Amino acid sequence: MASFIDQVTINVTGGTGGSGSKSMHRAKYVPLGGPDGGDGGHAGSVILEADASVRTLIDFTWLDHYVAPDGIKGGKNNCFGAKGEDKVLKVPLGTVVRDSATGEQLGDLVEQGQRMVVAQGGRGGRGNVHFKTSTHQAPELYEKGEPGEERRLRLELKLLADVGLVGFPNAGKSTLLSVVTAARPKIANYPFTTLEPQLGVVRLGEQESFVLADLPGLVEGAAEGHGLGHRFLKHLERTRLLLFILDAAGTDGRDPLADFEILRAELKRYHAGMAALPMVVAANKLDLEEGRAGFKLLEKAFKRKKIPLFGISAAAKQGTPELMRAVYEKMKASPSVTLQEKAASVDRKVYKPEPRFTISRDKDGGYVVEGREVRKWVSMTDFDNAEAAAKLKRVLTKMGLEKALKEAGVAEGDSVRVGKDEFFYEP
Repeated sequence: MASFIDQVTINVTGGTGGSGSKSMHRAKYVPLGGPDGGDGGHAGSVILEADASVRTLIDFTWLDHYVAPDGIKGGKNNCFGAKGEDKVLKVPLGTVVRDSATGEQLGDLVEQGQRMVVAQGGRGGRGNVHFKTSTHQAPELYEKGEPGEERRLRLELKLLADVGLVGFPNAGKSTLLSVVTAARPKIANYPFTTLEPQLGVVRLGEQESFVLADLPGLVEGAAEGHGLGHRFLKHLERTRLLLFILDAAGTDGRDPLADFEILRAELKRYHAGMAALPMVVAANKLDLEEGRAGFKLLEKAFKRKKIPLFGISAAAKQGTPELMRAVYEKMKASPSVTLQEKAASVDRKVYKPEPRFTISRDKDGGYVVEGREVRKWVSMTDFDNAEAAAKLKRVLTKMGLEKALKEAGVAEGDSVRVGKDEFFYEP
């Protein structure tokens, strides 16, 4: 069985567009045929696609760099180059896509077949046929293909479950999941039996069902990273309801009432709104004499708290149908907006236009020009072609780059670097 991997970092690069063609028409009895160089093909993009058959991000641990195919170069006789195919990467439903450097959320893939372009492929360069004018009948000018986008991404999987099981190790969460769903989690009498989340579908009727998630048992200090729980607390952010499972028998000398308060405190410390989610509480292990005695004490305490308490024995399948019915009804009566959606609704982004380029100094005293538009024009220019180099100069001057460099103090002979290309400034 594959390991459950819920966070990976990958690099993605769109393909480079195909270069345009520099070609002159040559045919018998057709004098002055003129330019006929075709355009290069657009490159493929890297695309993430949500797929319900994928359960984990483990495939991304074997390879961390994904590059889409390039476009094909244009040809003579106005032949266009072929487009590069997109590279589609399958991810589980519930995958959140973030910029690795800033942590900014770029997308959230929650529906089957939902797609997101994470690295756009470059467009193909134009052939010399596009640069013919009434005064310039035989242009040798053409464009190289545009490089694709490059990004470093962090993929985070947050399970899509309606109800999340919350409890300390050995409270009986895995046993309950195995009884009320078709899931078969590992069950044993030692801490941290559940090392990875387990999902199961609870079916109450033909049109009545919900997804139940069993997460690793929480411990005190989980919100600060102790135990296994902290790693999986994020999976509760999508749930609509929390189902607390308490060990009424007080296994290993634990106090189930104190456990309940610790669990709620840990959830609140992890996320302020977590403890406010709708909840149902069940006291487990009533098949044991200690469990039945503990349930009576818990019943009185929860009556004072005005919180309904259900007594069950997951192992003996006692009270579980009534519990699942109560969970379903409570969930149905609760708002359908999850904790994560509430947070997203108030996280409004304000559009701020980015500058066309920026200029900075490197450690050697040279000048570094940053900006996608400038990088694009430089990378698509063939510097062995005098017409292309002259056009680039006109474009950058019109963009205001030369003026900005002068204002920054550039002098003749200074190094000016744009992306991977280095130039020496001449007025």
